[in-house]
Amino acid sequence: MAHKGSKNAMSLSSMTGFSRTSGDIDGHKWTWELRSFNGRGLDVKCRLPGGYEEIEAHVRERVAKSISRGSLQVGLQVRSDSRTQEVTVNHQVLEQVTGLIEDLSARLETAPPSAAELLALRGVLEMTERSESDEEAQRRMNAVTTGFDDALRALIEARQSEGKEIEKVLRSSLDEISKLSQAATTHARAQKDLIRDRLQSQIGDLLEMSPALPEDRLAQEVAVLATKADVSEELDRLTAHMTAASALLDQDGPVGRRLDFLMQEFNRETNTLCSKSTHVDLTNVGLELKAVIDRVREQVQNIE
Repeated sequence: MAHKGSKNAMSLSSMTGFSRTSGDIDGHKWTWELRSFNGRGLDVKCRLPGGYEEIEAHVRERVAKSISRGSLQVGLQVRSDSRTQEVTVNHQVLEQVTGLIEDLSARLETAPPSAAELLALRGVLEMTERSESDEEAQRRMNAVTTGFDDALRALIEARQSEGKEIEKVLRSSLDEISKLSQAATTHARAQKDLIRDRLQSQIGDLLEMSPALPEDRLAQEVAVLATKADVSEELDRLTAHMTAASALLDQDGPVGRRLDFLMQEFNRETNTLCSKSTHVDLTNVGLELKAVIDRVREQVQNIE
């Protein structure tokens, strides 16, 4: 069964990804880092520095509108340079130091220290954050918030890029499952012939041993054995599941949960096929199907 390319090239999105954006404004340098991992639902953990807590509501709202599944770690770092700081004199410390120096100078008859020497003493000069106007503070918050939006878009692009690669693997795997299903259909026909020949031989032996055995009873036993070994329904359902999986890959939006459920159905039909098989070639094909389906299930676990 050939699979045509999806009309939505980026329909699948992985749950894993990473992005980083940086910027600066008015002496404040900020960096956003977003990391996304697999998750059963949507879980967002934020690490924001003091003074930026108000951004968290925006972060959660934007993530909820853009991402449906995944465990997200959102981190913000902000550093300030000299433009945001100003030098002040701790007059209380200066007065204490000056008093001590005057007392010592009088006792030791030494010259008093210069102003530069006084200012060089620890604790006399202090670096403090320059007070911002409300307009400056709002401009800084807006820039940092816009930086998060950029980081989120970059994360979504990273998840979609990985999703595109996963989609290629899944479509290739569906083609492989289709080919194996066709081989299984061929071997299933051979199995029917093998069962028929074996039953005919066994019936002949039974009639020789018990000539009085009713033919209708024999026909019933033959029908029961043939039904138990019939895998046509399993193969039909496998074909239906492949069609459904291909349709999901063509859809836009999150399909990971539905694909995961569908892979469970794939696995169930293949297990039944193997359990019914009495033909070595059919059994081998069934085992190959199980191996491919297991690989697909691993890939599906990463899809949003």
